[in-house]
Amino acid sequence: MDINIFIERRKSLKISQVKLCKGICTQSTLSKFENNGRVPSLTILNKLCERLGLSVDDLYKNSIDSTTYMRTVLDNIESKLMIENYPEVKKALDDVNVPDINNTALKMQFYYQKGLFIVLTNGKHEDAFYNFSQILDDLDDKHQTIYTYLAYTGLGVLYMRLNQNERADFYFSKVLNYISLHKDETHDKKQMNVYLRILTIVYFTAKFLINNNDFSVSSELVTRGIKLCSEQHITYYLPRLKLLAAEIAIGTDQPESVVNSLLTEASAFAKINQNTVVELRINAIRKQYKAK
Repeated sequence: MDINIFIERRKSLKISQVKLCKGICTQSTLSKFENNGRVPSLTILNKLCERLGLSVDDLYKNSIDSTTYMRTVLDNIESKLMIENYPEVKKALDDVNVPDINNTALKMQFYYQKGLFIVLTNGKHEDAFYNFSQILDDLDDKHQTIYTYLAYTGLGVLYMRLNQNERADFYFSKVLNYISLHKDETHDKKQMNVYLRILTIVYFTAKFLINNNDFSVSSELVTRGIKLCSEQHITYYLPRLKLLAAEIAIGTDQPESVVNSLLTEASAFAKINQNTVVELRINAIRKQYKAK
C-alpha cells in the first residue's frame, strides 16, 4: 500500500486531518495511519478514501496484487483478444500469476480469456476444458454470471472446430437461450468490456449458425451485434461482424454489389483495428467468391 498517495491527495485538496476524519474516526487513528503506517479497519479506510475521491484500490496502484491493477491488465488482454492479436494475448496471459487475483469476477475473466485463447489458437483441448471448468464447476457453479455463457461459448467453438456439430449445438443452444433472455438488458456504459463479452457471445453463436446454414437467426444476431457496436462506439468487433454479414449475403444469394460492399466495410474496419487476421479472411473470401 502506498500511503503517500493518500497523503498527497489530502494535501492537494487542502483538507486537514481534523476535517477529513470528522464523523469517521479519531484524528489519532488518521495520524497513526499517515505517520506510522498503521492501517485502520477497512470500513474506516473506505470512508476516508471516499471523502478524498479515492478508492482503497488506488492506494495499491503500484502493486501487482491490486484489484485495480489486475482489472486493467485483464481488460487489456480482452481488448487484444477481440482484435485477434494472439502473440500479445499469450504474453500477457503468461505474465499473470493467478494467485495474485483476489477477486472472483476477475478470476473468471482470466479463465474465460485463457480458455478461449487456447481454443482459438488450437491449443490442447484438456487445457481449454480445465480453464472453462474453473468457472462452470467452481467459481460460478450455480451458473449465474455471463462468464458461464462465455465458457459455454468457448466449448461450443472447440467442438465446432473439431467438427462435432451435435456437441457444439448443445452449448450454443444454451448460449442462444441466454442471448434471447438478455436481449434488452442494459449495462453501465463505462464498462465497455461488458459489451465486448456480449459481442463475443453474439459473434461466435452467429458464426456457428452460419456454418449450419441458419441464415435467419444468424442475420438477426449479426444485426444486433453491429447495432450494439454503433450504440456503444465499439469498433473491435465490427470487422468480424461485417465479414459475417458478407458470408450471410453470399449464403442467401444476395447481389454481388451487396457482398462487395460488406467486404469493403469489413476491410476498412479491419485496417482501423489493425486486425490482419480478418484482412486475410476477406482476401480469401473475395477469391472464392470470384471463382464461383
